[in-house]
Amino acid sequence: MTHFDVASAAVEAALAAGARYADARVMHRRSESMSARNGEIEDLSQAEDAGVGVRALVGSSWGFFALPDLGRDAARRAGERATAIARASATVPAPAVDLVEVEARTDSWASVCEVDPLGVALSTKGDLLTGATAEAHKGGADIAEGIYQIWDTRKWFVSSQGHRIDQHIREAGAGISATVIGDGETQRRSYPSYRGQYGTRGWELVDELDLTAHAARIADEARALLTAPQCPAGETTLILGSEQMALQIHESVGHAIELDRILGWEAAFAGTSWLDLAKLNQLRYGSELMNITIDPTIPGALGSFGYDDEGTPAAPRHAVKDGIWVGTLAGRDSAAVAGLDYAGSVRSDGWARLPMVRMTNVGLTPGPHSLEEMIASTADGVLMDFNRSWSIDDKRLNFQFGCEIGWEIKDGKLGRMLRNPTYTGIGPRFWGSMDMLGSELTAWGTPNCGKGQPGQIGHTGHPAAAARFQNVRVGVRG
Repeated sequence: MTHFDVASAAVEAALAAGARYADARVMHRRSESMSARNGEIEDLSQAEDAGVGVRALVGSSWGFFALPDLGRDAARRAGERATAIARASATVPAPAVDLVEVEARTDSWASVCEVDPLGVALSTKGDLLTGATAEAHKGGADIAEGIYQIWDTRKWFVSSQGHRIDQHIREAGAGISATVIGDGETQRRSYPSYRGQYGTRGWELVDELDLTAHAARIADEARALLTAPQCPAGETTLILGSEQMALQIHESVGHAIELDRILGWEAAFAGTSWLDLAKLNQLRYGSELMNITIDPTIPGALGSFGYDDEGTPAAPRHAVKDGIWVGTLAGRDSAAVAGLDYAGSVRSDGWARLPMVRMTNVGLTPGPHSLEEMIASTADGVLMDFNRSWSIDDKRLNFQFGCEIGWEIKDGKLGRMLRNPTYTGIGPRFWGSMDMLGSELTAWGTPNCGKGQPGQIGHTGHPAAAARFQNVRVGVRG
């Protein structure tokens, strides 16, 4: 049997058991990660799994069942069980759930990959991490750590509406950090971000990072932070670097525009959203400089794909346009319930998990300014970058974030380094204060976005640039 045959058998069995719609995903996934500390390998993990997951719709209720068995009998059993679960869930009469229309396609898609990351010798990968962490340790880091992660995923999707799509998505990334310990103080600096940089690319992405070249610098900066003055407390002009802006987008925009949260479907665990569907296309989310897109078509970005896990083709659209909220992340069912005509944002982290609304590449479109212009036009303020901590309420409205490093700005010039920089705000008020936005975007990858019950880890992308905000409270303690 081919993988399409397995998926088709599962769908046919679900329909025969009484489902009015069904789809199935056969997935084969390989993953690998390695970590090092102070010039020594700490851990090597390699995993491989395969299975089939089936969704069945009965009335207004979904059923899902998955098995790590790609035989025909197992596939049919999974389809039957998915329908049985859906029927058991439909004990309370409710209007039948519609699905937003999507063209059924037969297609194949693969992410761009120049160097197969799983084909690179383990010795080469190990030498990279041990060399970079040894360099940072020699440069003054008490704890120098490095990591790379690789995922190689193949999917075969079939639906009762005629979809027949296969995809091959390869993802890779890496990063290093330097931690120093002082008298009652611990500081850390990371490169290229606090968790590394990741994308739907091959090992060429890791090579381009050139980790070893930055190892001594981050160790030196971490040690300098031990004696740097504390970030002052008060309201001031705040400039955020692009790495911290990616986290700001992820937490205060990306999660807030997930339609399942807005509808209350995720309230039990992930929370809800401060957004009200009645205000779509009317609500001011931020200043006119704020343009946020949902775009899974960006080559190499971590949230990119050809089709989501409902067979909806990837396509770009706006979430915020000229500061006005205009779009959501949605699935075919949630979009239909909300009266919307688009979906395209449903994925799962494996064959054994129910697909759900997830971020794709949610990020800013570029503005007209350079970072140098922002600094030069700021009389008094603080520049912060590289996330260190995050805290946001379950409506994704009130937040407090900490960064690894900051610098004071006086009379248009960058001044002293500042330690423990923090800032706080309320989503629309904060975004409304953005008066300058950078022209140079970086598509930062977030490989650790958690959501769902049982929990799933999503891979998301966030194109971001430096930006300036007015009257922001900084130096928050506790």
